[in-house]
Amino acid sequence: MDWQEQLKIIQRGAEEVLPEEELIEKLKKKRPLRVKLGIDASGPDIHLGFAVVLWKLREFQDLGHTAILIVGDFTAKIGDPTGRSKTRPQLTDEDVKQNMANYKRQVFKILREDRTEFRYNSEWLSRLTAEDIVKLASRTTVARMLERDDFSKRYSNNIPISLHEFLYPIFQAYDSVVVKSDIELGGTDQKFNFLLARDYQEAEGIEPQVLVMMPLLEGLDGKLKMSKSYGNYIGIEDPPEEMYGKTMSIPDSLIIRYFKLCLRYTDDKLATLQRDLNAGINPMELKKKLARELVALYYSEEDARRAEEHFVRIFAQRQAPVDMPEVLLDKNSVWIVELIWRTGLVNSKSEARRLIREGAVSINGEKITDENADITIEDGSVLKLGKRRFARIRRAGE
Repeated sequence: MDWQEQLKIIQRGAEEVLPEEELIEKLKKKRPLRVKLGIDASGPDIHLGFAVVLWKLREFQDLGHTAILIVGDFTAKIGDPTGRSKTRPQLTDEDVKQNMANYKRQVFKILREDRTEFRYNSEWLSRLTAEDIVKLASRTTVARMLERDDFSKRYSNNIPISLHEFLYPIFQAYDSVVVKSDIELGGTDQKFNFLLARDYQEAEGIEPQVLVMMPLLEGLDGKLKMSKSYGNYIGIEDPPEEMYGKTMSIPDSLIIRYFKLCLRYTDDKLATLQRDLNAGINPMELKKKLARELVALYYSEEDARRAEEHFVRIFAQRQAPVDMPEVLLDKNSVWIVELIWRTGLVNSKSEARRLIREGAVSINGEKITDENADITIEDGSVLKLGKRRFARIRRAGE
């Protein structure tokens, strides 16, 4: 494919390509480009917001280029300060290991394995000496760091900024030096980091990377960007019923945006949807279409059909699902957190605790609010988490 056609595909859906003229020069060389994408190891799931970027990366692969996935196992211990109003918690090695366990399987629901390199930035960052870090830090200034909107706001509002947070964009920039990226792909909130990487590459005599920035997808709250940290996300491995139900909960104002970013609808198809909305179609019908297509994309048409039937039965008819996972108890009572964990409906006991604190846990319609409670349950009781997750409790021998 000639460079003009490639450029059109790369620009489609992107918020900004910078500098465009340098991208054109790279494409004209007709060689496979190395397209870098950083993976956040702060949670175990890939969500639809991150999938927006992954689908763009898949387009690069289909054009013959190579995806370089940088797993931030080292930088996750710092915590990306981007968009944060306070210092992020630092992750342990065990946190990162657990969060990354299923990432490869999830990534390859979208990407081509034959054109993907997986790299962990601990490979090079953990080997840096104090002298190396001082040398890297000397290439930028505190004033430059304070140009970042999040740092600037925190500084002006007397909110502490820890020195280690300045290292995050420096180390992320150094990743680009090590892998010799031609292009860095990510959300618009990463622009500062990507530009800093260009400076570091030039300092090392490497042709600087081009920035391809994708729009940020708003989460279920309709306000903040979709994020594991904010808990407002739809995971691409959420069960079909969960994915469908969460999609149905998005604000009406985001319907068209989700079709555009999550399903990559063309402008013509988006215009048709907008005309339907303007003509008075019930937004619920478009949400059902959106939910069906999302489930079909990550699972199958049959899973989408079943998920819709499940949604109608529970929410329209206010009934519990006919089929639900069961957990067998072999004792009279059990710690509520342990019970939730054993259902397999949560990824961790900390998630179970959070759901209890949020008032999202009930048994036979009775809300559970004490995360330390031991629960005695009758055979056949129904545990409900949030609006869409159910499990039936069975007693051994009954």
